[in-house]
Amino acid sequence: MYTIEDEEIPALLRELPDAPKKLYVRGVLPRGTDRRFLTVVGARRHSAYGREACETLIAGLAGYPVVIVSGLALGIDGLAHRAALHAGLTTVAFPGSGLSEKVLYPSTHRALARAILASGGALISEFEPDFKPTAWSFHQRNRIMAGISHATLVIEAEERSGTLITAKLALEYNRDVFAVPGPIFSPTAGGPNLLLRLGATPIRSSADILEALGLAAAPGLALRHTDTSNCSARELHILELLKTPLERDSLIRTLGTSVSETNTLIATLELKGLIVERMGAIYRT
Repeated sequence: MYTIEDEEIPALLRELPDAPKKLYVRGVLPRGTDRRFLTVVGARRHSAYGREACETLIAGLAGYPVVIVSGLALGIDGLAHRAALHAGLTTVAFPGSGLSEKVLYPSTHRALARAILASGGALISEFEPDFKPTAWSFHQRNRIMAGISHATLVIEAEERSGTLITAKLALEYNRDVFAVPGPIFSPTAGGPNLLLRLGATPIRSSADILEALGLAAAPGLALRHTDTSNCSARELHILELLKTPLERDSLIRTLGTSVSETNTLIATLELKGLIVERMGAIYRT
């Protein structure tokens, strides 16, 4: 473990009006102006849709200079770190505690923290190494997560949650905010849908993230997601029906499932890069 101060602190963090004076670091803090830092946050009690969105979107960033930042927390945070590791991306965790193994929070993610370090990532905190987490320490670290990144991506969150605090801070720091649209009947979609109404960038694919971060997506990016091995039987049935493009209403009638269920399946397939909706019709990619 070592500390960084003054000019060693990343330039984006030094812009903050309440910039940290000193940071404790374990591992390797990513450097380089070519990298784009993306904070990924969301609900602790996420849905299957939230998990699928997180894993699929981050998987599609493989091979690009994107650093995934999150808070090591349960739920979407942990999923984001693991998805980054699986995709071979660098990931950085900001726990709401000190970095000493005995206080690292949550304790169930200490193995994940070790995996982050082993992969060449980092654990960072402005708290003393033996500092135990408190209710206020998570809010305090949220400002660093929002400030160190070029953008914050919200994947599932209730309208009143710590996740939206991070998004609000990102806006205050003149950072971009991205949000994954969610089903209107889901409480954990309330936060992202609110952000979208307020002007956040909608994210429906990894290509959307790359474009918003100023990283040109390689030609044929969508074709990188044609693997259907992780599709459910219902998703495969939809792909079979879409050998000929269909309007959304026609697809819903043909499936005979509820509107909300079908829309969730469609959204999941869009996130996987397997279908796209254009001019009122849905096509296979």
